[in-house]
Amino acid sequence: MKFKHLNKAEDPKATFGERIISHLIGNYVKIRYRMWMSRKEANEGKLNLQDLCRICLEHISPVTCPLALISQILGSGGSLLNQLFDGHPELHSHPHELLIGYPETHIWPRIDLSDHPERWFEVLFEDIVSEYNREGYKEHKETFPLVFIPSLQREVFLNYLDSFQSVTLRDVFDAYMTSYFGAWLSNQNYVGQKKFVTALTTSLAMIKENVESFFEVYPDGRLISLVRDPKNWFSSVKRHWPGRYGDVERAASQWNESAQAILWNKGRYGDRVCLIKFEDLVSKTEAVMRYLAKLLSIQFDDILLVPTFNKFALRANASFKAADHGIVNSSLMRETTLTGEELNTVERMTSETYPLVLNEVVRVQ
Repeated sequence: MKFKHLNKAEDPKATFGERIISHLIGNYVKIRYRMWMSRKEANEGKLNLQDLCRICLEHISPVTCPLALISQILGSGGSLLNQLFDGHPELHSHPHELLIGYPETHIWPRIDLSDHPERWFEVLFEDIVSEYNREGYKEHKETFPLVFIPSLQREVFLNYLDSFQSVTLRDVFDAYMTSYFGAWLSNQNYVGQKKFVTALTTSLAMIKENVESFFEVYPDGRLISLVRDPKNWFSSVKRHWPGRYGDVERAASQWNESAQAILWNKGRYGDRVCLIKFEDLVSKTEAVMRYLAKLLSIQFDDILLVPTFNKFALRANASFKAADHGIVNSSLMRETTLTGEELNTVERMTSETYPLVLNEVVRVQ
């Protein structure tokens, strides 16, 4: 079936993918829908997968808005920011880390336009969705349903590109975003006009070639990087990922590499790159999110103040115990757990770079 480019504002049927989910997973996700099936199918109360995919293809709307990418060194608060964007009515929020990197997840995928569309999909496809289908999306012992049909995603991707006579790099990535959000059937925020897709990809922004490739595809995109106090950062990551960041000198060196990359990105791409201080995100959440709302040309909404997955409230994604939902202010006090030697080492190794980065972060009151 030929993919049709639809305008959400003109075609109310464009939200069908969202409306079917209550039938699939019951009352857990309360999504209202009106275009479930024909009268006969509604009376029978069942729909096979082939028919489901066919109907979804008829009612999926293109996702052609730019990407606002969150990227910096692991443990800097990227997951928190991604979860704060979740559920905003003017955003398509990618629900987990964006894993389109190829051949490694931290490498921005290079698409060869001389290849076939099937190959492009193979490069970009995030196979983790199959795991989420089986086991749900897990966040600190909480599990949330993520209903996703990979075969439908592939069909949407190929149909979308088949509607173009000449395909550009941006078309390929638009096809992927269209197919991803079209195949994510439990998405509670598919409805409405969207200004940006928001997504997290850890460490990608630490490599210049990645950032160059990102802005080649999305010249209208935004790169948001979080900067965390290196002492506070080290205390958190050495506990959460001891094998990777247990050695203080090696960890501090990697923090420096990230900070230097962030500075290069800001100098090269100017206002398209936004640097946010992690400590401000935690302690001045509303001020930071109001600033980011303006950056992305979206209306401020209170949902920007609550970390969620598909609009469900989440516990903090922190390496220390977090009993409550929401943002954990104790994440600002991690450095008190370091030894004197560790504090001195981090201070010595980052004392030149950290002030330079702080000069570039957004100032909020």
